[in-house]
Amino acid sequence: MKSLIAKLLKSVTVMTLIIMACAVPAYAEEKLNWIEGGQKVDVGSNLAELQLGSDFIFLDAENTKKYIKQSGMEPNGEEIGVVFPKDEKQSWAVYFEYTESGHIKDDEKKDIDADALLESYKEGTEEKNKDLSPENQLFVDKWDVAPFYDNSLHSLSWSLLAHDNQNNGVINYNVRLLSREGYISAILVSDPENLKKDRIVFNNKILKQFNLKQGQRYEDFDKKTDKVAEFGLTGLILGGAGLAVAKKAGLLAVLIPLLKKFWIVLLLFGGAIWGFIRKKLGMKKEQSEQQQEQSEQPAESEQTVQSEQPAQDQASERSKVNSHE
Repeated sequence: MKSLIAKLLKSVTVMTLIIMACAVPAYAEEKLNWIEGGQKVDVGSNLAELQLGSDFIFLDAENTKKYIKQSGMEPNGEEIGVVFPKDEKQSWAVYFEYTESGHIKDDEKKDIDADALLESYKEGTEEKNKDLSPENQLFVDKWDVAPFYDNSLHSLSWSLLAHDNQNNGVINYNVRLLSREGYISAILVSDPENLKKDRIVFNNKILKQFNLKQGQRYEDFDKKTDKVAEFGLTGLILGGAGLAVAKKAGLLAVLIPLLKKFWIVLLLFGGAIWGFIRKKLGMKKEQSEQQQEQSEQPAESEQTVQSEQPAQDQASERSKVNSHE
């Protein structure tokens, strides 16, 4: 946990950290409607559904926004859900957001120029760094996963590697699921050391169980009535903007909002939120039973000692009598 915090510390302001850290204790007093896994959950308003595995918990759109506010941040209004693992030893999350951008045509799927996109990110970020203090600067390294399009899911995925001015690594993994009238962002928040295994869980147990509802699917697009987006797949990778905008804003415009979410996860997985979650889900019942068993053990031992003591005393007395005889 400490190593991950160190890696991201220079990517957000100290003031943001202070605000969020101060917000954490308030979690014990707030009420969030946590949904346990093992059931199908709605994601968005009549938009999609997720068959949530029993190893996970979920917050819907309203509670995700509340969750972010309680953490000292302002939601962007597009949040539609977040998934966490129940296992407190894991520290990842998947955020879902929905952008009604208009229908995005995928006719660029065979012509995505990963090299040009990477260069655009590098140029834009270097230009933006000129206006930033060193502790807020980021530098693009390479693709961790170069952009690729999945025809069956109508999804676009990619992952960038970057570092700060102290050479601390930063990484994100993004999936955009195209819909009839926009796209759903599925953002895996993890860290460089665990991203590979977390991505397997993300792909196999989250994305494969996620489906747009009938009428909202990509193939439900009606060219006679539905709006078409002003950008394609390349613009989607650049945060819904064209190359010109990306060269001015760079990676920072796209990544810093995600880094803020990183901090939410880091601070809350640090302890306070897990006490709250476990209490709400009734997981503390098992702990209390274990504690009760442990507390009963000394009492049982004491009773055993007390019951054995008279026998020991009687044996001692017999020994004394025998010695006198």
